[in-house]
Formats: sequence, structure tokens, C-alpha cells
Amino acid sequence: MPEPLDVLLSLCAADALGAATEFKSPDVIHARYGAAFRAYQPGSVFGFAPGEATDDSQMVVATLLGAARREGHAGVLAAFREWLAAAPPDVGGLTRQALRLTFTQPERLDGGALAWERGGFDGAGNGGLMRVAAAWLLGHRGAALAREAAVLTALTHADPRCVYASVFLTAFMAALAAGQPYAAAAQAALAVMDSLDARDALVDAGVLGLHTQDAHRAFRGREREARAQVRARVRSGLDGTVTSQSGYVLDTLEAAVAHARREDWWACVEPAVLGGDDSDTVACVVGALVGARGLSTPPELLPDLRLGHSWPGWERGWTATEHLPTVLAHAVA
Repeated sequence: MPEPLDVLLSLCAADALGAATEFKSPDVIHARYGAAFRAYQPGSVFGFAPGEATDDSQMVVATLLGAARREGHAGVLAAFREWLAAAPPDVGGLTRQALRLTFTQPERLDGGALAWERGGFDGAGNGGLMRVAAAWLLGHRGAALAREAAVLTALTHADPRCVYASVFLTAFMAALAAGQPYAAAAQAALAVMDSLDARDALVDAGVLGLHTQDAHRAFRGREREARAQVRARVRSGLDGTVTSQSGYVLDTLEAAVAHARREDWWACVEPAVLGGDDSDTVACVVGALVGARGLSTPPELLPDLRLGHSWPGWERGWTATEHLPTVLAHAVA
């Protein structure tokens, strides 16, 4: 069984590698960095220095900092808002809107549903998927893990495609961590996804409620198709298909499943980095999966690993190996 800290370091290191190639095409990446990518590099469009992980890892850590408050999901949202108020260089549009909509009413958890409504029920980015590994890191397992993944995602991304993709991902991590073979673990995770009434979980948590009845109806009308779409993308990913590395949640999920099935850490992460586009997020999700498989982060990547932002609870200059153990320990205590 892999240690949560090792999984956290794996996703952060993969994210930091992808920071340099984000939004670049494979041709541009090859021309600038060559055919191999085995070290942190400059070139981030958001100014992240080599070794600095992006908003993906930052929001995983913000989730842990929020959980350590022992205030439930309101505490997680408070940590997200503190991160956002510190002006991180990279923030997803839907994440920003969801956190701002209920800024003056911090007890409300329905900002993600409100943002989905205002976007015409058309927002299915990967901003929940990129950070939902935190649900597994916090020690949730079984049905509790599935429900926590659904809620943590819908705090900002309430589209059922986002929610069910996250439920699958965390169940997949749990099955891999338990030692199941890759394809069998994916099938087990799909069964977990199919068995969860995510809408019920979101209503119970207050993510869907009195002020988001339109979102509730939209979710109910689309969740069956969303599960079918997740199943299809997981199965194509298992076959090695990478349709795109865009910020669309199902593209990210498929690509991560395809990359993370290979034989060692570099063989899984390097193609995600070289694929460009939303490479930091795809690599981060791959890092979570390979960490759950028990594949060790290459030791040469650890000394320089940092998070590329300062906010309450984290300083940009801190090294990940020195400070992440304390963050994780406080979160799960």
C-alpha cells in the first residue's frame, strides 16, 4: 500500500514537470526541449520557475489545509478563497467564478452549482478532477470516498461529467493502491461510479439546494449520460487512446488513464508532459495514479520541488519534501 505522502509528492512532481509545456504544441515542445523530458525546465507561460508546481497541486494542498480546520466543506472553501485572494498566477475560470459567487456568504456550498447555471450548464472543465486526489489522501475509503469525491468536485465544478469523472478517479486510485491490476482496478472503479447516487450526496452536503433548483434538475437529467461518457473514455484510455490533452474533463481523464498504464514513473508521466496543451493537469492526474500504483517519484526530482505560490498556510519558497509532511499530517489527524 503506497503512503499518501508518496502519492502527494508524485502528483506535485508531475505537475511541476508539466508547467513548462502547458499550452504548447508537441512540435514546439520538441523544438525547444528535445524528444525527452526528464528534468524541470523553464518556459512556463505563467512564470512558474523550474520545479514549481501549478494551481493543480496548489489546490490539492489547499484542500488539505481546509480539511485541517475541522470545519467540513465550508473550511475547504475558506481555504480555496484564501488561495484565490492571494492572486495565484493561474486560476481556472469556473473555479474563480464559483468561489466568488458565494464570497459574502461563506456558509453556502452551492457556488459551483450557481456557476454551472450561469454558464448555461455547459462548463465541464478539469478543475475538480485535478485536485480530487485529496479525497483519497485524506483517508476516505469505500462509499465515503466516492461521496467525498463528488462533493469536493462540485464545490466548483457541478457538471455531472466532472463529478462522476472524479468519483471514478478516486475509486481507481483506491483499487490501484490495494494492488489490483490496472484494467481490473479501472473496472472496479467504474462499478463504484455506477453505484453512487451523486445527486443525493450533493443534496445532503448542501451543494444542490433551495437556491440551485435549476442545477438540480439539469444534473438529474444528465447524470445517466455523464456516467456513460465516463465509461466510454475510461475504456478508450485503457486501449491507449488520447483524444486530446485539452482542459475538458473527459479529455483529461482519458489521457491520464492512457498514460498511467505504462511500466514505470517516467514512462507514464513523460508522454503527458510532451503532449502539451493542458499538460500540467494531465501530468498531475497521471502522477496521482502512478503514485497510487506505488511507482516511486524519481529521487532527483524531489530536492527542488516546490509550489509556485504563497497563500495562508504555504510559502512559495518552501520545499515540498520538508513541508508537505506536516500539511498532510495536520489534515488527517
